[in-house]
Formats: sequence, structure tokens, C-alpha cells
Amino acid sequence: MARRQLSWRGEIPKRLPPLLVSRRPRPHEAPPATGGRLAALSLAALGVVYGDIGTSPLYAFREAFNPEYGLPVTPAVVHGVLSLIVWALILVVSVKYIALIMRADNRGEGGILALLALIAPTRRPAPARAGLMGLGLFGAALLYGDGVITPAISVLSAAEGLEVVAPVFEPYVVPATVAILVALFVFQKRGTARVGGIFAPIMLAWFLAIGALGTAELAHNPGVLAALNPWHAVQLFVSHGRHAFLALGAVVLTVTGAEALYADMGHFGRRPIRGAWFALVLPALLLNYFGQGALVLRIPEAANNPFYLLAPRVLLSPLVVLATLAAIVASQALISGAFSLAHQSIQLGYCPRLTVRHTSRWEAGQIYVPEVNAALMVGCVLLVLGFRSSTGLAAAYGIAVTGTMAITTALLYVVARERWRWSPLAAGLACGGFVAIDLAFLGANLVKMAHGGWVPIVLAVGGFVLMTTWRRGATLLGGAMSRASVPFDRFFAEMRRLDPPRVPGTAVFLTAHVEGTPEVLLYHLRHNKALHEEVIILSVTTEDVPEVSGSERMRVEPLSHGFYRVTAHYGFMETPRVPDIVARCCNYGLRALPDTVSYYLGRPHLLPTGPAPMMKWRKLLFGFMLRNARSATDFFAIPPDRVLELGMQVEL
Repeated sequence: MARRQLSWRGEIPKRLPPLLVSRRPRPHEAPPATGGRLAALSLAALGVVYGDIGTSPLYAFREAFNPEYGLPVTPAVVHGVLSLIVWALILVVSVKYIALIMRADNRGEGGILALLALIAPTRRPAPARAGLMGLGLFGAALLYGDGVITPAISVLSAAEGLEVVAPVFEPYVVPATVAILVALFVFQKRGTARVGGIFAPIMLAWFLAIGALGTAELAHNPGVLAALNPWHAVQLFVSHGRHAFLALGAVVLTVTGAEALYADMGHFGRRPIRGAWFALVLPALLLNYFGQGALVLRIPEAANNPFYLLAPRVLLSPLVVLATLAAIVASQALISGAFSLAHQSIQLGYCPRLTVRHTSRWEAGQIYVPEVNAALMVGCVLLVLGFRSSTGLAAAYGIAVTGTMAITTALLYVVARERWRWSPLAAGLACGGFVAIDLAFLGANLVKMAHGGWVPIVLAVGGFVLMTTWRRGATLLGGAMSRASVPFDRFFAEMRRLDPPRVPGTAVFLTAHVEGTPEVLLYHLRHNKALHEEVIILSVTTEDVPEVSGSERMRVEPLSHGFYRVTAHYGFMETPRVPDIVARCCNYGLRALPDTVSYYLGRPHLLPTGPAPMMKWRKLLFGFMLRNARSATDFFAIPPDRVLELGMQVEL
């Protein structure tokens, strides 16, 4: 029989998707931990969740008496600052995050992107939906900035203890900090699985040590406990007004890391995090802050570095070592959080494909992203070399933390109204009070814009532009492809009429769309004029949930002429492996043996000269990101010797 070239009603589309992943929501509930597992998880949470907030005593109380704020070191001011710290820990961490925000989980997973995914499926007008998505993405971008600043300020503030041990060490503080940071980032490729076992003991020793140091000094002046009365905070504002408001920029440093409580909820669950906070972390922090206050009341000159001056001279060197280890743990927590955030961004379609390596056989959340690791290392080293002191970095740190907190509270209001069915009054009172606190902290830090506060803003704006550009470009490209795709009924009608030759084996065509004939299949057939005996059209969809159960993983739909539509569902915390998906197809009657499978992918080259409604500079940026994205072959773990890539020009 003579065979003719396939002819379609219209031109074969000249577009391919930048991503081979689509998404849709699905609900889930995570089981609670109990008994011995609860105790073990509570201990483990010390080493990951509380590293950041646990090292805040190194610099937070000291910063409140920075000469720039203009607060005198008097008993009334010390009591007022302590009162602000105590109630910040109670209201922001204990009430807002521990008691309230941690209720807003997405299948047990937390963090601002998980919260964004939680509210995304709800019905609302397009402008409101776009506004919420933009707000959430900017909050995620601020978290990236936090991931750069936290290791820098934590390690630098710990290394500054060398100056207390002996002033002769002052010139070595910055070089030592840079060396520690570089070593920390170089070690990341080995994975947190190798060092995770020592994190919890280090932080347990840290919290016991700072609690003991505070208790020892508190015994000399128990009257400082009067700062538990919030009236002292009110009197501070009455007496010192503007200076007290500016000091909020230092007080907020005591609650840095509160976002980590929410972001790491998926690793440990609510109960372990809450148990560790109330049983050890909060008491140890309060004792240490009260101890620092008691010391400053006894020796006003100690306000220059009250944390290290709490220790007897003989214990000072061991304390510097322990503080450095604790700072490394705090840095590790934020670095791992940045890896998880990048992974979620990729799966949710806000970031190009990057290299994601799993570093543990047992813990799915332990991953390593080399590109993010390199960017964080360069950013941290530049910050240390540029600011050269933890005091200089404090201004930058505060804006990153308070901006994220305010955005999280705004998103929480939507969850309270739409998910929890709270009344407008109840949701407004709860979230309005927290927003007032967040905005007060943010306002106090904004005045430091010229002194380093611009750093997190620049980082956040850059991250926001990258994420929204990628998302917009991928949406436009995917929409154009979807409109130009050929329906299956027309495709199979041509198949029956033209009867193209079939060759042995299985062909897998990856596509982002679950409807219509993928463009890479059309190009393959147009140029080769033949098909495999068995053809799998595979779509990998990312759900708005962290993980998908095995029973919901795959859907196989037989079509005709040896064609099968396969849809694989993955959560945004999972990494798909296409060969595993294809192997599971054998359970559905397919003959997809590894040695007989060929994979077909499209590799587009973008031309920013088309009519797509997107500014040219963003098209150029999108094209740059597209060219430098990790290949689908690597990302989906496809054997390189079984892949055929079809290149083509795409006009957007």
C-alpha cells in the first residue's frame, strides 16, 4: 500500500513546552506522632527547626542598645526592652506560629509556598487570585534572602566571640567566618544525612548551656523578672517614643527563625515542634535574655556584648566553640530550607529545572541543589566581606524576617476565612493584631534601608522577577501549544487512512498536556514517517500537595493503534523518575521493557519576536532561563543513551 505524508488542517505547531509538568490540587491529612516517636522527633526538631531562633541571643539583646537607637542603659530601659522581647516570643512565636499558623498545613507540609498552594484552588476573582499569588511569591523570594543572610550573621556573630576571648583575635574574625562558611557550603554535597545525627545533641547542649548561664546571672538579680509585666514595654514607648520604636528593629531579631517552625513542619509534625518549644527552647531563651538583662543592670558596660560576658572566663573559649557549632547548625537549617523551597518552586512551575540530588535513602526531604548552594555561598561570603560585623548585617536581617512574617499573616487571613470558615470579625481581629505587630517590626527596620536594609529587598525583587518571568513565559508557551495541538480523533483518522509503518519497540513521548497529540510526536512522525509498535504519551503532573500515595500515582488509558495515554501524579516535594513510571506501565499490560524503550523530548530555541503579551526584556530573560535549565533527560533520570531530542525554533 502506498503511504502518503500526513497532512493536518493547518500548520504543524512549531512550539514546545519549557516544562513537562502540569499541576492540580488534591487534599490529604498526615497522621500525628505519639509515644517514643514523638519524643525522638521533638529531640530531632531541636537540631533543625530551632537552630536559627536559638542563636538569636548571640546578638539580639545587644543590638537593642546600639548607639544608633539612642536608648540609654538604665534600669527602666532594660526592663522595657526585656518586656518587649518576652512578649514578642509569646505573641509572635507561641501564639501566632505555634498555636495558629501551624494549623494551616497542606498534607502536613508547611512553609509559605505550601500555604500558597493551600489557598490557590479556592474560587475568587482573577485580580484577587493574582494578587495573592504575587504576595506569596514575594514572601518566598524574601525567604531566599533570609537563607543568604542567616548563615552570614549567625557564623559571624559566633566568631566575634574571639574578640571577647582576646582582642588580638579581632583581625581574624572575618577570615575565620569566611573559611567556616565556605567549608559549610562545600560540605553540603555530602548531604545532611551524614551530619544530621549530631545536630540535635549540639542544640540540646546549646539550650542547656544558655539556660544555665542566664540562670546563674539571674540569681544575682531576680528582680529583673518584673519585665514579665508588659507595662514596662508600654512605659518604654511613653518615655522614649521614637527611640523605642526604632529598637523594635533589634527586638524582632529574637523571633528570627519563626518561619522555620512552619516551613519544617512537614519533617517533624506539629506536636514534636510544639513540645520542643514549650519544654526546652522557650524556657532556655527567656532565662538567657533575663540573665543578659540582669548582667547589664549590674554592669552597664556589658551591653556591648552581654551574651559572652555571661560566661566565666574559664568557660569563655568552650562557649565560643559551642556557639560556632550552634551557628553552623542554624545555617544548615536555612540552607536546607532553601533547597526545599527551590524544589517546591520547580515542581509548582515557578522555577526552571535545577539539579536535585537526594542525599538520604530514608528521608525524602534531605536534598542537595548545587546551583542554589553555589548562589548561597557566594551571597554569604559577599555579605560578610561587605558588612564585616553582625551589627551591620542586623539591619538587612530584620527586613527579610519581618517582610515574610507580614505576608504569611496576610495569607493566613485567607485560610481562616475560606478554609476554617471563621467569621470576618474573628479572622480580622486575630490576623489584624498580628499584622499590626508585623508592620511595627517592619517599619522599625525600614528606616535602616540605607544601612543594609536594601539587601533583602534587592534579593527579593530579583527572585520575584525570576519566578514570575518563568511562570509567565511557561504559561504563554504552554497555552500556545495547547491551542495548536491536534485532537486525537483527527490524529487517529489520519493514522487509519495513511497507515504509517510501525517498528518494534516502545516510544515514550513526554508532554506537559494531558489532552491532544504532543507536538514532539507530530514532528517525529513528520520527519521519520514511521512509528513504534507501542507508543506511550506520558504526562507528569505535579499536585498542590507534598506527596501522592501509590494508589493514586498513575492512570493508564488505552487509546487505539497501540497508543496509551499515561498520567503520573507527583507531589511538589517529590522528584519524578520517568523510567520508573514506564516500568510500572508493564503492570497495566504494556510491553515497555527497558532495552526496547526510546524516549522523545523536545528542545526549543526561543525567538522573542512573536506577538505574545510579554515585554521583550522578560522574553529574553525567559529564553536565558530556558537555555540554562537542567535538561529533562537529567531531571527525570532518563538514560541518556535512550533519548532522542528534537530541536526547533519557537517564536514567542
